[in-house]
Amino acid sequence: MKIEDLLTRARETFDARTVFAEPVERDGVTVIPAARVVGGGGGGNGEDQQGRRGSGGGLGLLARPVGAFVIRNGEVSWQPAIDVTRIIATLGAVAVTGLFVGSRVRRKR
Repeated sequence: MKIEDLLTRARETFDARTVFAEPVERDGVTVIPAARVVGGGGGGNGEDQQGRRGSGGGLGLLARPVGAFVIRNGEVSWQPAIDVTRIIATLGAVAVTGLFVGSRVRRKR
């Protein structure tokens, strides 16, 4: 893939539709889901010792839901998504840190 093609695809990929999904309407309530999107890419070209040229590139995205805008009776509210995996990982990290610090304090005494 040429660098120009990579940049074109990146421009097409990163737009509002990547962050906000199509609105969904049910019983007079409209919901617009939103996500946090992180991306990165890279490319390069070169030539080997026999004079052969080559180029390449890549693009990667990571999207996680963060919540949704809810429109009801003309009022807009934000409903955050709850990431249970992140909560458990954070609690685990805090617990491990607490055990580590506790053991160090006990050794000093």
